[in-house]
Amino acid sequence: MAKLYFKFGAMGCSKTAQALITKFNYEERNMKAVLLKPAIDDRDGADIVKSRIGLYERAVAVKEDENLYELYNTRFPDCDAVIVDECQFLTPEQVDQLSLITIEKDVPVLCFGLSTDFTTHLFPGSKRLFEIAESITEIKSVCTCGAKATVNARLDDKGEVVTSGSQVCIGGNGRYVAMCRKCWLKRINSQK
Repeated sequence: MAKLYFKFGAMGCSKTAQALITKFNYEERNMKAVLLKPAIDDRDGADIVKSRIGLYERAVAVKEDENLYELYNTRFPDCDAVIVDECQFLTPEQVDQLSLITIEKDVPVLCFGLSTDFTTHLFPGSKRLFEIAESITEIKSVCTCGAKATVNARLDDKGEVVTSGSQVCIGGNGRYVAMCRKCWLKRINSQK
């Protein structure tokens, strides 16, 4: 029986690289895997998924109002797996649609993304994945102090930690840094 997988971690823990490797593994075994990404993530191009280490692949960019179950049925009914990068940007409804693919089509769906935003609050897509995924795995990352990184700290143009603003702010290596909660709080307090 296929499962809905949620593989999450802080910035820089290799989520995207692992998504791309997973797609490669299916294809190396002559199986078809479709790679999806929310259209809101356009930092590397509308239809490109790119890891920090330079791996990249074309993907299908999905809009917020797009039905992923219907997309699978109409465009990719012969795929053996669905892989989603940056799944935190999915809507809860889209996560439910992915779950239907596993249940009704018996096709595994592997979602890779962040669990929380820069204020340590769950993204709606990630929250839904925690609620219904059959397999949940944390991909670990390390803070500069050596502790496990759990916070995706957003930085402003001066390198200061930001503690308010829109939940979604697309950015890369220069805008976000993974930290342990202790270092994050310490940095916020030192800025006051």
